[in-house]
Amino acid sequence: MISIAAGVGRIVLDVHGEDAIFTELSYAYPLKLLSPRLNRPKVGVAYVVSYGGGLVGGDQVDLIAVVQKDGILVMLTQGTTKVFKSRAGRTPIARADASLNPSVTRQRLHVSVPSNGALFLLPEPVTCFRSANYHQIQTIHLSSSASLVLLDWYTSGRKSIGEEWVFERYYSLNDVHIDGKRIARDATLLEDTQPSSASPVSPTTKRQGTLADRMAPYSCYASVLLYGPLTKLTRDQLWAAYEATTVFKQPARPNIVWSISPFSTGQGAVGLQSVVGVDIYRKALG
Repeated sequence: MISIAAGVGRIVLDVHGEDAIFTELSYAYPLKLLSPRLNRPKVGVAYVVSYGGGLVGGDQVDLIAVVQKDGILVMLTQGTTKVFKSRAGRTPIARADASLNPSVTRQRLHVSVPSNGALFLLPEPVTCFRSANYHQIQTIHLSSSASLVLLDWYTSGRKSIGEEWVFERYYSLNDVHIDGKRIARDATLLEDTQPSSASPVSPTTKRQGTLADRMAPYSCYASVLLYGPLTKLTRDQLWAAYEATTVFKQPARPNIVWSISPFSTGQGAVGLQSVVGVDIYRKALG
């Protein structure tokens, strides 16, 4: 029996005729992969979940997904990705790279998609609890004829109990390559820059305020990356809606603030920055 390192997973989706088949679906605690049966041609769905409903400081998840020609991989999660600083009764998984900061929760995803294939990466949002430190890198390699929908979003925390923007640090990087050439590198870094009570406060720090001050009044932010032939209709609709938008002073902040910009290739759109107060799937993805 082959031993798998803690937090490591691998997905291989192949296509035989019209049937999508997972020829490999391997994982190790705290990562878990589920694949429900789906009666759709060439489409395979994989749920990426974690034992215990969340990740703690020191957890590391490394997931590789390979899509074979013509395959369509849909990657989902069950509920929000909860990130804890620590949790009673749970010991972080020990890994070989013990020199890394044990308080940081790390997730890395690497996906390759060939000609006429597609990746729909549509997780629920990341929710960082108080004092959590989260680091995520997602690297996507596509053929020029492949398609991509990548949703990357996060919330302010447990708003229902008054816990908003009180995590220690959040970092997310989406790195997209087409035929080996990088076309998008979308990074987000959030951290509270407020010094301790014993540290001097500079004028710049005073202007910046706390992380909660800078992110208010919104409690959810998202980026959607779209590329390829399967997203053309959606991209055209978004561009039409954006060009029809009239900018004028409003008495109150809108529920949603968004923008759109093209990839350098002209084949997609990157940085659909949405600040949402309603369902982002309905508003952003139609």
